[in-house]
Amino acid sequence: MTETVTSTVVVTGIGALIGQGIARSLRHIKGIRIVGVDRRITDLARSFCDIAVQKPDMAETDPAYLEFWARLVQQHRVDVVLPGLSVDVAFLSSVAPDLQRGGCAIMLNRRELIDLCADKQIFGEALSAAGFPTIPTIRTTNWDEACDALGAPPFLLKPRRGEGSAGIVRLQDAGDLDYWARKSGDNWMLQRIVGRDDEEYTVGLFGQGADDPVGPIIFRRTLARAGHTGFAEVVENEVIREMALRIATHFVPVGPTNLQFRLEGENAYLLEINPRFSSSCSLRTAFGFNEALMSLEYLRHGRVLTEVHLRGGRAWRYNEDFVRHDGDHF
Repeated sequence: MTETVTSTVVVTGIGALIGQGIARSLRHIKGIRIVGVDRRITDLARSFCDIAVQKPDMAETDPAYLEFWARLVQQHRVDVVLPGLSVDVAFLSSVAPDLQRGGCAIMLNRRELIDLCADKQIFGEALSAAGFPTIPTIRTTNWDEACDALGAPPFLLKPRRGEGSAGIVRLQDAGDLDYWARKSGDNWMLQRIVGRDDEEYTVGLFGQGADDPVGPIIFRRTLARAGHTGFAEVVENEVIREMALRIATHFVPVGPTNLQFRLEGENAYLLEINPRFSSSCSLRTAFGFNEALMSLEYLRHGRVLTEVHLRGGRAWRYNEDFVRHDGDHF
């Protein structure tokens, strides 16, 4: 980089879509040096950052893993860490005091919300207890009992713990339930399918604790096969906006927070909260909602200073070749 470096920012998951989206958003800010971290570093991953660092091949519970992070922060004089993967959020939230002693700041949501959202069934129970409309959910291997509780099939079997749409399957009959329940071990729940596939919305807001959140920005979206947003259109929807703000008031998020909804009738049903950056962060930046910039401002000043001016439009994600030639041409 030619300009003066004002901040060194670690982005985790630089080899994945979320980390790359955070890095793209940081490139809109002058003076940022990006240190990309991942389990596997490729030439493509390196292209998104100034320095690429490979994680050691060890469990997050190994004391040496914390030592790796302490060395990383010290060696590169890291000012801010922006975690791009839920596994990094979980680890960093457990060790934040150790890493922050030297002045490094970590963009983490409230620990209580992180823990609550880790299990979708437990979070759904908390959502219901707070008086919000919730999707009918049950955990049973008895097909007749499922039909009594959820209505007519098909149903969704969802992992209680997981990211994106990975592991979600539609169940048509008792045979499907028996197979997928056994295959999923203890990590599953059943839900009624609400709304239509073309009435799914992903909502971004930036929580500021007890203060009003920034946003929301609402995308109507369709999913790519990999489970992330493949198409997004900025929309205005007062039902979803009101519900997102009510939920934010109750759960008091801090930092980048992603809420996913489906509409059915007059109700906006919350599918889940991701209390972290999501795969749509680079799309939000393109429409004027830069969560990476907001994170830097919040960590430095305790609040977001930049006034957000949202732009309308549509976005598509597509595959593109990344080619680096080695040696002589044939």
